[in-house]
Amino acid sequence: QLQASGGGSVQAGGSLRLSCKASGRTFRDYSMGWFRQAPGKEREFVAGIGRRGYDNAYADSVRGRFIISRVNAENAVYLQMDSLKPEDTVVYYCAGKKSMFYSTERNDYDYWGQGTLVTVSS
Repeated sequence: QLQASGGGSVQAGGSLRLSCKASGRTFRDYSMGWFRQAPGKEREFVAGIGRRGYDNAYADSVRGRFIISRVNAENAVYLQMDSLKPEDTVVYYCAGKKSMFYSTERNDYDYWGQGTLVTVSS
């Protein structure tokens, strides 16, 4: 099970930190990803991190503003979001993939947390 938290409301230029805590599985066996979905749109890749945390990737829209990290001892993955923009206003989801390496494709992920809403006002 994945439990996402940390969403909320912030003004443009502000920051939020999303957390995703895992339970019931061996967290270190999973690469992790963050995705987001706006109403009426497909769920899109935001960031991914490999099983050991050494490799990561970002969508072009968030590169340089967001940082993904993980602490295996805490069974947790984080998404630090800085310089937030109104267009970042969507629901964010964390996901796990039983593999060494992350994927940018949502269908590659085995399990998902519930979403957490981020609202950025201008």
